[in-house]
Amino acid sequence: MKTRIYRYILFFCVFIFALPAYANAPVWKVQKDGHQLFIGGTIHLLSPSDYPLPPSFEQAYNQSERLVFETDIQKIKDPDYQLKMLSEMIFTDGNNLKQFLREDTYLALEKYCLSRGLPMAIITNFKPGMVAMMLTVLELQELGIDAAGVDDFYNEKARQDGKKLGQLETAEQQFSFISTMGEGHEDDLIAYTLKDIKKLPATWKKLKSAWRQGDLEKLNKIALTPFIKNHPSTYDNLLVQRNNAWMPQIEALLTTKEVEFVLVGALHLVGDDGLLAQLSAKGYSVERL
Repeated sequence: MKTRIYRYILFFCVFIFALPAYANAPVWKVQKDGHQLFIGGTIHLLSPSDYPLPPSFEQAYNQSERLVFETDIQKIKDPDYQLKMLSEMIFTDGNNLKQFLREDTYLALEKYCLSRGLPMAIITNFKPGMVAMMLTVLELQELGIDAAGVDDFYNEKARQDGKKLGQLETAEQQFSFISTMGEGHEDDLIAYTLKDIKKLPATWKKLKSAWRQGDLEKLNKIALTPFIKNHPSTYDNLLVQRNNAWMPQIEALLTTKEVEFVLVGALHLVGDDGLLAQLSAKGYSVERL
């Protein structure tokens, strides 16, 4: 359960959400002054039926000497690190979840937990951000979404093949973004989550279809625009700030002789604040692979 929750946290950070292969896919080639790299949009949780991945992932992987992920995947899979992360998502100052929620929101949460066999005595010990994740991971499990995602798949493959690995941020940096998720808007986060998980089965296929096709417009409409509207501060915290911090590193990769394959959550590539738009604005050639 602990590992699945952490995997969902990664998923939530970058893609707040069994199809055939499409001609298009979420992988792009970025070039300038004779240097190039590939950048792929990922989903951090998938189901077994989502494999094989679109062929462009393998094409970019085979042409790359180094894979660069959002963070150190091996470290976040370490049980000790996961335990530390979970311990920091529990109230230790005498507070509890009920203090942050309106009565109607708390009652709706209680009703949902009862329907899923979740004891409220345990749930109320967790901070709102963690509760939102726990609720959603349960629904994802119901949909069979509990297998390794693109990042984990290629991390293992690269390690087996002896390819170089890198990351854009440390596990500690990533957790600092996650730990403050929903801060100051706790009731809105729980209320929105309870509402959103009811639509999860219907939206999941649409989201994965748009992802597999690399359809940035659909991803913007289906996922990014509602995210900005309902959680503007979380959007800024989890996407905008991180994209801006990653851009200098990605530009530095485009000065090396090595060809890198950068793998980040799909929503990091979408919209005016997305990495692809920023790279295009800086004069880099960006074309779908």
